[in-house]
Amino acid sequence: PPTQTQPKTPLLSGETWNPFKLQYQLRNVRERLAKALVEKGILTTEKQNFLLFDMTTHPVSNASEKQRLVKRLQESVLERWVNEPQRMERRTLALLVLAHASDVLENVFASLADDKYDVAMNRTKDLLEMEPEVEAAKAKGSEMIWAVLAAFNKS
Repeated sequence: PPTQTQPKTPLLSGETWNPFKLQYQLRNVRERLAKALVEKGILTTEKQNFLLFDMTTHPVSNASEKQRLVKRLQESVLERWVNEPQRMERRTLALLVLAHASDVLENVFASLADDKYDVAMNRTKDLLEMEPEVEAAKAKGSEMIWAVLAAFNKS
């Protein structure tokens, strides 16, 4: 009978799908996302010279889409805040986690008045400081979002 061979690359081993190894995979994910956003006309592709090397960058070409996302995050934290992550829309929760991981939450809330900025930052801080393992057990369907947050908090 034929023998089963091991894959030549570790791509199909369990480690590439392990959310706690996420920080090692982000470069490829970032490039695939950038490519998809270029195809949709939201980003463009440019080469920039950084003294010793050229690098491909992806500046925003569709500012209205960026503004829509900023407004969505602001409204979700200020006007539609539910104070319980299990009741929060999963896409909004994922967007908050990814904005935090990308270190852009301060930029998202920068255009707010000082009092609203403080409320928004305190609410997101409280959300992002929750125990991912505990919250994942409470919220069916959001386990992967909490696993991503756990991976970013550990890195």
